[in-house]
Amino acid sequence: MSVADNIRYFQGIIPAGVKLVAVSKFHPVSMIREAYDAGQRLFGESRVQEFLEKQKELPDDIRWHFIGHLQTNKVKQIIGKTALIESVDSEKLLQLIDRESEKAGVVTRILMQVHVAMEETKFGFYPEELLEYFSERRFESLKAVHICGIMGMASNTDDMRRVRSDFKAIASIFNRIRNDETLNLSGFDRLSMGMSGDWQIAVEEGANIVRIGSSIFGERNY
Repeated sequence: MSVADNIRYFQGIIPAGVKLVAVSKFHPVSMIREAYDAGQRLFGESRVQEFLEKQKELPDDIRWHFIGHLQTNKVKQIIGKTALIESVDSEKLLQLIDRESEKAGVVTRILMQVHVAMEETKFGFYPEELLEYFSERRFESLKAVHICGIMGMASNTDDMRRVRSDFKAIASIFNRIRNDETLNLSGFDRLSMGMSGDWQIAVEEGANIVRIGSSIFGERNY
């Protein structure tokens, strides 16, 4: 099937209320354009330089999600250019995004990345760190960042029981924060989890953003 066919397929089966991010990292502009022409507007990139080069060549109404590990020395380059930075994995990074956004006169929308997976190589706040960040109301110091929710990844395993358990854990943290009325969080309503191999389980566990790459674009061109 073509990229356009794959987009239409997912548009047909992903439930209402769940947003599809087409993960276009490592794929050429021509393929992104094919997905765009089939009606897709949300795309995910994970490398700053690649993202900026593609953005220049593609239509302005694309909403870009940055989904990869964001190095602090690259933050300034993407401020004002994303619809959502999904991968804020440390308080240091969050504060830097806030400072650079304030300087640029923009509000940057972000997700906090939580780490529940088996692999130590994955980034993110540990659950207790994230819960403490909110319970101590440290978000109140932010001037130009809007925290829209949480992103997380399941362990890289064929054991779907473990994958479901990871998604349950991520969703539980999201719901604890969202349902805490003492926090008065407005617009904290995005839960991004699930990729090509496990997005259906993620949706069953509460995801309302899924990040699908290889099932749309095929295997990556590294």
